Amino acid sequence: MELINSSWFQPPILFLTGIPGLETVLIWISFPLGVIYLIALLGNCTILFVIKTTSSLHEPQYIFLSMLAATDVGLSLTTLTTVLNVFLLNHREIEFHCCLTQMFFIHTFSSIESAILLAMAFDRFVAICNPLHYTVVLTPPRITGMGLVAVTRAVALMAPLSILLKRLSFCKGIILSHCYCYHPDVMKLACGPVRVNVIYGLCLVLCSFGVDSTFIIISYILILKTVLGIASKSGQLKALNTCVSHIFTVFIFYVPLIVLALIHRFGTFTSPLLHVTMANLFLFLTPVLNPLVYSLKTKQIRSTLHKIFKGKENVLK
Repeated sequence: MELINSSWFQPPILFLTGIPGLETVLIWISFPLGVIYLIALLGNCTILFVIKTTSSLHEPQYIFLSMLAATDVGLSLTTLTTVLNVFLLNHREIEFHCCLTQMFFIHTFSSIESAILLAMAFDRFVAICNPLHYTVVLTPPRITGMGLVAVTRAVALMAPLSILLKRLSFCKGIILSHCYCYHPDVMKLACGPVRVNVIYGLCLVLCSFGVDSTFIIISYILILKTVLGIASKSGQLKALNTCVSHIFTVFIFYVPLIVLALIHRFGTFTSPLLHVTMANLFLFLTPVLNPLVYSLKTKQIRSTLHKIFKGKENVLK
């Protein structure tokens, strides 16, 4: 098999994959996918608009929510072109450097989202365990700093991924497992030694997602300990109710991510359909469900949306 080194010769053309066995109906699948993207973009942009234009929502927990929504918008836009090209136009080719660029942004936005979920867990921890110091601890400059740290960490950790892949040799006509570029997927197609890539990828997962998830779990252990110390059952339920949306968001983000990582590292004999299913859940689940969950569960956002739509109806009348 002819090999090329992506650093010295013409970069290879990679081929994306839709859904194995359903190639003849991909165009029909593209319509619900388009609706999913529309829901994700409109939902998260609505959250951003509502928080920005409503002064009563300029509080730490809603600022963190706006950061989460902005990250989900970025993640959706990063994959929109290739996903719709594959399903709507059956255009599967992607140039190597374009693939690396998309891969960088997918992993960067995922890392940022993980850090924001940790910041939101810290917000709930302070609100429940130390409410008297809530406004002192979570000041606007500190919140801004947390956001900048999340972005800086993500960029610093994810930038070497593309550099490490560019030094490898790849086979011509290589086929990826998904409709977007994902680091473990691209790395497995290299024809040279990938030990350094594997070690760095593992360190990256541990230093970002591993650290974040560990501290999220610790935060909720401390929250649960504080809640159990509340005398009244109604007080306990009220405190836990403020965490439900965040817990659900953490669940829908980390479960597909962990399963997808395990499949790529240990799932040699798993079905290609399982690969695609988990990859698409990781891609679509969080950006679509986050705005729906927070809009339905958060009374302040729900009431603000109601006022906005009611005002528009009055204008139309």
